[in-house]
Amino acid sequence: MLQMRPNCECCDRELPADVAGAMICSFECTFCVSCVETVLHGRCPNCGGAFSPRPLRAAELLGKYPPSRERVYKPDGCAKAG
Repeated sequence: MLQMRPNCECCDRELPADVAGAMICSFECTFCVSCVETVLHGRCPNCGGAFSPRPLRAAELLGKYPPSRERVYKPDGCAKAG
C-alpha cells in the first residue's frame, strides 16, 4: 500500500490522498505536478528516477487506510535538481 505523503517535498504544497496533482517516483518521493515540470524537469532529485501520477485513494477508504502524516520538505534538494 502506498504511503500517500501529504505534501510536495519541494514547495510544501498540500497533496491530499483523494485529490489529483501528486507525482511519485518508485521510492514514493512525492512532488506536485508544477515542481516536477518546472523545477525538477521530470527527474527525482533523490533517486534520479522518473515520475508517475500518484493514484487517488478512494474517499471511503481513507478512514480504514489513512494517508501518511509524515511531511518531507527539502527545498535545498529541489534547488540542486534544477
